[in-house]
Amino acid sequence: MSRDIKYIGMDVHKEAIVIAVRNTRGHVVMESIVETKANSILQFIHGLQGELQVTWEEGTWAAWLYDLLKPHVHQVLVCDPRRNALLKEGSKNDKVDARKLADLLRTGMLRPVYHGEHGLRTLRELARTYQTLSQDLNRVMNRLKALYRGWGIACGGTQVYAPRYREEWLGKIELLAESRKHKAAKLLRQIPCIGPIRAARLLALMQTPHRFRSKRQLWTYSGLGIETRDSAQYRFVRGELQRAKKPQQIRGLNRNHNHEMKDIFKGAATRASCGVGPLRNFYVALLDKGMKPEMARLTLARKIAAIALTLWKKEERFDAEPLKMQAA
Repeated sequence: MSRDIKYIGMDVHKEAIVIAVRNTRGHVVMESIVETKANSILQFIHGLQGELQVTWEEGTWAAWLYDLLKPHVHQVLVCDPRRNALLKEGSKNDKVDARKLADLLRTGMLRPVYHGEHGLRTLRELARTYQTLSQDLNRVMNRLKALYRGWGIACGGTQVYAPRYREEWLGKIELLAESRKHKAAKLLRQIPCIGPIRAARLLALMQTPHRFRSKRQLWTYSGLGIETRDSAQYRFVRGELQRAKKPQQIRGLNRNHNHEMKDIFKGAATRASCGVGPLRNFYVALLDKGMKPEMARLTLARKIAAIALTLWKKEERFDAEPLKMQAA
């Protein structure tokens, strides 16, 4: 008498898990999508009968899922995704991946990743966290010393890392002192949330505002430009060429940009949206009009960039009145 075996393939993601169940003949007998929560997963597993064998690919959720399902099924196999050549062939989506995993499990073509004994996940994750933090700390320390050596400043020992000597070592870089030699630094610092560090970085990156003919060029350079896609723009109506009235499709922000510039303007916008002053009022007015918070912050970042370009080009003083009128 043949055994009733169910081969279960899971395509695991942060929000949901796509599940495919095959029988011994390879037929898909059930498919489901469950929330990535313990009670939802166990409810699905408990609804199946027979000998259950489960597989999914090694990843962020693998250890948690292994400890969750191990006591409830006959076999758990966490597989190595680099060895699953079948998943790379043909069409790819979550359902297809789950079916292929179940089929590979049925035919014994998966290579397992060792997950150790049940109950050691906490210790294993703590050890992994310690290793990651140690590596990141060493990387940051090496980069910090490399910056000073690039300026020809000797920085042996550990004093450069000590909080009590931080002001002394920051002074050796002379970033702020050097930026004060330029008139533009004072102009940029008039803008709320553009402090001395951001002003100095803008000076170093932009060098001159006349590189940008308009604010839109600066937005694109800073990764704040909106990309659109349009197709089939024209049509013939009764023999006459007309432009189609369908709206352009927005595809997000431009990807080819200066990442440091985007960091400066987004950081200034985030700080302004949480503080007080005319920029905060402008942000709140956008929210009151029904704009989503992330889009309002983007609009605020674009506004700060436009103000910075105008002040620098025309050597004017910052005036909050136009912002108040736009927010009204």
